[in-house]
Amino acid sequence: MTILGLISYRVFPAQMGGQKGIAEWYEFLSRKEKVVIVGTKENTVPTFSFQQWYSFLENHNSGWRNILHIRKLLHLIRVHKVDVIIIEHSYFGWIGLLLHLITGKPFLIHSHNIEAHRFKITGKKWWKIYEVYERWIHSKARLTLYKCEEDAAYVKEQWKLKQHLYCIIPFGTRISAAPSQEEKKEARKKICAAYNIDPSSCIFLFNGTLDFSPNVSSINIILHQLIPYLRNKNFNYRIIISGNRADAAMLKELTAAPEIIFTGFVDDISLLLKGADAFINPSSAATGIKTKLVEALANNTSVICSRSSARGLHHSYLTNKVQEINDNDIIAFAEAMINIPFNNDSTIAASFYKNFYWGNIIDKALLSLRSL
Repeated sequence: MTILGLISYRVFPAQMGGQKGIAEWYEFLSRKEKVVIVGTKENTVPTFSFQQWYSFLENHNSGWRNILHIRKLLHLIRVHKVDVIIIEHSYFGWIGLLLHLITGKPFLIHSHNIEAHRFKITGKKWWKIYEVYERWIHSKARLTLYKCEEDAAYVKEQWKLKQHLYCIIPFGTRISAAPSQEEKKEARKKICAAYNIDPSSCIFLFNGTLDFSPNVSSINIILHQLIPYLRNKNFNYRIIISGNRADAAMLKELTAAPEIIFTGFVDDISLLLKGADAFINPSSAATGIKTKLVEALANNTSVICSRSSARGLHHSYLTNKVQEINDNDIIAFAEAMINIPFNNDSTIAASFYKNFYWGNIIDKALLSLRSL
């Protein structure tokens, strides 16, 4: 089977969670099937080995111009004998539909969020306009790959699409088994040495793109609600925050708080994920599945998060690693942070990797793709 994947924004080099989600999806997919990727012009060549890569599309912000590239895409479909077309996100769904109408090849949407819902919670006034388009294009796709059951349920309840075929394909991890407690303790020692942290401190981690609205919300909650509460509790802790695109005002606050260690962007965050006592995500502004939480859990690190941000993680085998706090309950969230050291030696269940390791995810996805 030959798969054509269309990507509507810069993914390579993959640095942020969403970029990694697409890059690793195609990396592992290309190990099983022939993959032809067409990205936008601002992409660099992917670092992993695969069959074919092109970068001539316009970014989704000016996506209408891609009508000029339809002939190129049709040529690629013929030359590579494409069987299935995958559209990453719904933005380029109209291109998939057009290619389907001309060639008869089935197209599907790999949905990373319900975009209209994400636009709504981030305050975009035109979200309803996009929702009309998004609902329509999902109804035309042969299949939709959702990141979590909550997104599929939203489509069922809000859009009421008839005969809507879908499959749950979560954000994955490259890690196929839990690191040992010895590995985690060694990572913790290295973090304490690198950032001059008292080893008796509890170490929390938050990372993300710091101009993304849900992440901005988390930073504001950490700075203005959690830290003021914890200051009155005689609690010895540090919060490591990593990420890029912090504006000047946020950067000033992050560097001024003695409880926070701000690292900026970190190329390889695996040491922090493995060595932290817990990953925290207090914001209730959430869509899709939080890639950062999957990465933390893959490193056998406990997670404290709002109930909304635990989308896709409501599994019985995660009860010893994920603490879901009711949205906006700051006191309960802070108290969970105070008590997290007592849970630090728990080991995540092997079931997590069965469902979230990329190799297993791809095997599941291919059952649906081959049926097309």
